[in-house]
Amino acid sequence: MRFLTKIFAIIGFLTVVGLVVAWFAGVKDLDPKAKDVYSHMAATLITTGDIAKATVVKREVKEGIDPDDVADSLKAVAAEMGIKSVGDLPLSKEMEARTGKKQRYIRVLSFCNPKIATDMVHYSMAFGAYLPCRVVIIEDPNGKYWLYTLDLDMMIHGGKKLPPKLLEEALRVRKTIYTMMDKAASGDF
Repeated sequence: MRFLTKIFAIIGFLTVVGLVVAWFAGVKDLDPKAKDVYSHMAATLITTGDIAKATVVKREVKEGIDPDDVADSLKAVAAEMGIKSVGDLPLSKEMEARTGKKQRYIRVLSFCNPKIATDMVHYSMAFGAYLPCRVVIIEDPNGKYWLYTLDLDMMIHGGKKLPPKLLEEALRVRKTIYTMMDKAASGDF
């Protein structure tokens, strides 16, 4: 019986060692910035308990800026930077029409660069779930407006390093979306 116990203990130990070695081998193949991406995400999740907050980027809209002007700014900057506006869902207006009750402002805008989107999906079909890029304008309970989008660093740096050309394109989309948000939030029309 002792002999079997020792054999099972050795098998268990070797299994754990094998899993640790496999884990480290997989981690070394990740983008060098993956650790930072997941550390930030984990810290936000632990602090807030909200996975959505851990996976987004937000900007506070300067007080006094009309949210419809923010939407117009997002679309204008997108066009200037070579990304198409492909959708506009005035969610709060839709809900007001359905319920007859005033709603806090929520508007979902979608943007896409078809070439880059196609390249990303050809690299990994799962990237299709991230398409198109969205920026949401949301009024909080205090009447303040915010812009939210997915944290694109997860897509860019969260896995294996992207091929150089695709990385360049993805970084350009990231810069475009974040620039759009910065300008719209500050009233830079």
